[in-house]
Amino acid sequence: MLTTEEEPSTGADAPTPTPAPIKAAPTPPQRAPGRVLALVALLSAALMALHAHLPNTALNLGSLFQTLLPWTGLAVPALLALAAVRRSRLAAVAVLAPALVWATLFGPTLTDKGKDKGTGTGATGHGLTVLSHNVDEANPDPAGTARALAGAKADVLALVELSEESTPVYERELAAAYPHHAVLGGVGLWSRHRLTAVAEVEIMPWTRAMRATAATPEGPVAVYAAHLASVRVSGAGFTTARRNEAARALASAVRSEPAPRVVVLGDFNGTYQDRALAPVTSQLRSAQREAGDGFGFTYPAGFPVVRIDDVLVKGMDPRASWTLPATGSDHRPVGATLRF
Repeated sequence: MLTTEEEPSTGADAPTPTPAPIKAAPTPPQRAPGRVLALVALLSAALMALHAHLPNTALNLGSLFQTLLPWTGLAVPALLALAAVRRSRLAAVAVLAPALVWATLFGPTLTDKGKDKGTGTGATGHGLTVLSHNVDEANPDPAGTARALAGAKADVLALVELSEESTPVYERELAAAYPHHAVLGGVGLWSRHRLTAVAEVEIMPWTRAMRATAATPEGPVAVYAAHLASVRVSGAGFTTARRNEAARALASAVRSEPAPRVVVLGDFNGTYQDRALAPVTSQLRSAQREAGDGFGFTYPAGFPVVRIDDVLVKGMDPRASWTLPATGSDHRPVGATLRF
């Protein structure tokens, strides 16, 4: 019997083969932006809390950070907004850390700590009202600045950055309100009370500080007017060496001061928080910190972002402290009421 092999069918009725399933590519691991934001928030809180321990060896970044310390609070709304965009509860909770640290550092600053209410330009009862102003040697209107200062009705004025051209203008405009004054180099004191023992305080090669005794009705007060060396932010970092040297010299003079009541007025080219100024600030109290309202920023005058002008005291009680409106200077004046 003859047999034949059947050929495979290729007709339309042939079964269609089932395709093999396609395996999905593995999902790459997702980044965790919320965790990164949380880490940044915790790092911000640590930097704020440990600002006094940040090293100053590299480019003086510790001093620069402390100078701008109040503005570190801007990290809080920025991080909170990013947490909202990322919809990260973890990051939102972590932002509480820098918020709490900033509030601890500066919450009291935002309150009005003044103990003498009223006009804000003079003492209530027995006391001494002082005013300090870097008048700016390039000030285009020294006469207008002098009239504004006289209108504050302080007992003692300390002016720094006087020039040869502007000094006679201030002497003329302030003569009626202040019968006593002394000018040494670029610094000067004007007073309603008699000034004695006027002397230069050597803090730099040229005259940038002076001292006098104001004979007030409640007793003598040693009054200093000082203008520490300028600082710069550049590629070399925060250049503060000359200012720091001047601060140490001023601190030495204050330390040797025999008078029990001391007022140091002027432009310190640094904030009270800057640890480089500790030789001075550790001996004295800031009137703004104890009796002011808010940060009291003074520079630059058009939009102040730092307080480098201050009223520092020893042996007296700050009762009020304030910042005056801008004059023709690039700094704003500061004033304080002090009690004996």
